[in-house]
Amino acid sequence: MPDRRPNVLARRLGQRHRAPKKTHVPDDIQFLTKPQIALVLIDEAIADGITVKAWTFDELYGRDGKFLDGLDERKQPFVGEVPPNFYAWTGKPKVLRKPSKNLKGRRKKYPRLPARDAKACQVQNLAKYSPGLASQAPQRYRTRDSHKGPEIWEVRWHVVYRKTHDGRLVSSQCTLIVAKNIRTGEVKYFIGNRVPGRDGWTVRELLRIAFGRWKVEACFREAKEELGWDHFECRGWACVHRHMIVTIVSQLFCARVRHRLCRGEVVTDAERLTLEQVRRAADVVIRCIGLPKRLRNEQYEAESRRISYHQRRNAAASRCHRKKRIADYHDLGIDPDQIKRVEPKSP
Repeated sequence: MPDRRPNVLARRLGQRHRAPKKTHVPDDIQFLTKPQIALVLIDEAIADGITVKAWTFDELYGRDGKFLDGLDERKQPFVGEVPPNFYAWTGKPKVLRKPSKNLKGRRKKYPRLPARDAKACQVQNLAKYSPGLASQAPQRYRTRDSHKGPEIWEVRWHVVYRKTHDGRLVSSQCTLIVAKNIRTGEVKYFIGNRVPGRDGWTVRELLRIAFGRWKVEACFREAKEELGWDHFECRGWACVHRHMIVTIVSQLFCARVRHRLCRGEVVTDAERLTLEQVRRAADVVIRCIGLPKRLRNEQYEAESRRISYHQRRNAAASRCHRKKRIADYHDLGIDPDQIKRVEPKSP
C-alpha cells in the first residue's frame, strides 16, 4: 500500500499537505473579449459624463467588426488602425431587402448583398489597385517629433464603406487612410467613421488621432518596465487588482512629481526629467528613511549628481539622433521644417 504519511520535511516545518490555492473568480464575472471589455469601459465613461474627440485603437480592436458597430451604435467617433486584410468597399453596395419577382420561389435570406458585392476588397489591395487611391498623389505629414527626430509619413485617403454585423450590412461613409513611412517603408491602414470636410473634420485632425496612440503605449511601457506592472507574482482575484491599483497610483505619483519638477520638455536640453529618474529618486528617499542626517544627505547628493549626468547624456544622445535623421531626410530631398505638422507646434 502507498505510504499516506505526510512528508517528513513538511511535518518538521509544521506544514500540512494541501492543494495549491486556486485563483477565485467571482461567480458574477462573465468572460469578455478585449473589444467587449472596451465597450463596457466606454459605456462607463459616457455614463460618468466623459466626452472625447474620438477613440483610437490598434489592430486587435480594428479587426473586430462588432466593436466598430458598437461605437457606431453609441454615435462615438473613432479613428483606429486596421490590419491589411480588413475588407471595405470604395462604392456603397446595394442592400437587397426583398426578393425580386423572378426569385420568389427560391429561399434566400434577406436583407442580403448582391452576389457581385457579397465580398469586399482588402484595404491593401485597394491601396494598390483602386483608381481613387492608386492614382492619388500622396501628401506628406510630420506626424510627431520623438527624441530621435521627426517622423514623416506619406498619406492617401478615400471614402469607403465597411461590412457591419447588424441588419444594416453596410456602414455609413468611413475614411480609409493609407500611410507610408518615408524612412522605413512601413505601411499602416486606419479606418474612421468621420469624413474630412464634414462637421469640421480635416485629414490633419484624423491623423493626429490615428498617430496619437504612442502616448498610451509609452505609458504602458513605463508602467511595466519601471513600476513592475507586469510582475503579477500574486494569487487571488483581489490580489491581482490590488497590484494593478498600486502600480497605477505609483505611476500617477511619479508623473505628478515629474510635471512639478521638470523645468523643460525639450528632449535636446539637459532639463528634462524622465519617469525613471523620478522613480529612482523616490526609491532613494524611501531607502534613506531612518538614516542619520549626514548619510541621508550624502545619498541625496549622489542621486542628484547621477540624475544630472543622465540628463546631459540623454540630451546629447537626442541631439545626435535628431541631427542624423534630419540629414537622412535632406539626402532624400525632404526638408522636415517645410512639412505640414499633425501635432500643434510646441512653444
